[in-house]
Amino acid sequence: MKVTILGSGTSTGVPMVGCRCRVCSSDDPKDRRTRASLLIRHAGRNILVDTSTDLRRQALREGLDRVDAVLFTHPHADHVNGIDDLRGFHFLHKEVIPCYASPATFEVVLAGFRYIFAELDGSGYTPLLSAHEVSDPFELFGLTVVPVPLEHGKSSATGFRIGRFAYLTDCSAIPDSSLRLLEGLDVLVMDGLRWTPHPFHFNIEAAIAAVEPIRPGRVILTHLTHEVLHSEQTRLPPGFEFAWDGLEFDVS
Repeated sequence: MKVTILGSGTSTGVPMVGCRCRVCSSDDPKDRRTRASLLIRHAGRNILVDTSTDLRRQALREGLDRVDAVLFTHPHADHVNGIDDLRGFHFLHKEVIPCYASPATFEVVLAGFRYIFAELDGSGYTPLLSAHEVSDPFELFGLTVVPVPLEHGKSSATGFRIGRFAYLTDCSAIPDSSLRLLEGLDVLVMDGLRWTPHPFHFNIEAAIAAVEPIRPGRVILTHLTHEVLHSEQTRLPPGFEFAWDGLEFDVS
């Protein structure tokens, strides 16, 4: 299974519009971050985690020519508003793309994008996506996908574990019951927004502390703001690093 970080940035992206700070002005390409999303390749299939606002740009950059399924972590705009860009993949392979998310996430997504999931009366447009509510582990293209409930400030989000890999974006706490789902990981990609605290996200210090009970082999911090220079990963403890757009790795 090959994993690609499509986007490693927070909701504003980096550079942020109108900003001239040291990160937004950086000439390091790893400081240029599109909105957070992930691509999993397995057995000839492509699984997206979230349809970020920058999906079209990310897909063109990676040469992505098909999407076989989508996992949604939560319904915030930076994670779902690229959903319309999935139409292009449907036009190419003529298949309805299955999407998986919690009931709470679909409640919001279907309210905003029902036209792409169901034919509206008289519209003539056929469904391009199908909605599948999940809360328990399920099978997808020979992989077992384990939803991991997370706290995202006063709301919730869903992480996903596949094999010895997990992706936990947009979270401020991991319930004890979810920690038990994360034991024995080789690679964990997780929210580590910035150096300073935030009410709805782990900051870097809190992310490091949060994974101490499960001790993954490798931790990649993502959803980074313009407060974080990639070169500052030298400040991280061993086994931790910052994500960057286009980072690829293999996991089992």
